[in-house]
Amino acid sequence: MLIPASSTEYLHIPVTAPAGVDLTGAPVRIAVVAHADNPSVEEWKTAEWVDGEARILIGPDGGAIELDTGNYRVWIAVDPPGAENITRQPGVLRII
Repeated sequence: MLIPASSTEYLHIPVTAPAGVDLTGAPVRIAVVAHADNPSVEEWKTAEWVDGEARILIGPDGGAIELDTGNYRVWIAVDPPGAENITRQPGVLRII
């Protein structure tokens, strides 16, 4: 995905739940990092569910995350009902 640094908009991450699992009440967090390591505790931000996608507001005008130009790894963590706590890296975000 490509977003200008001057834009404030929602970053959407589609999530496919296993059959019979409703994730809308499950806690979801998103991290956007410029390094190759797993995100630190401070880098995770609370996200929200909208129409089956996790989303978080990014950008300079009130975003939960403000990013300089560069390439970033996007991470998502979902804590569904049960024993699992799932973390994935669904993509790369480029800020221009």
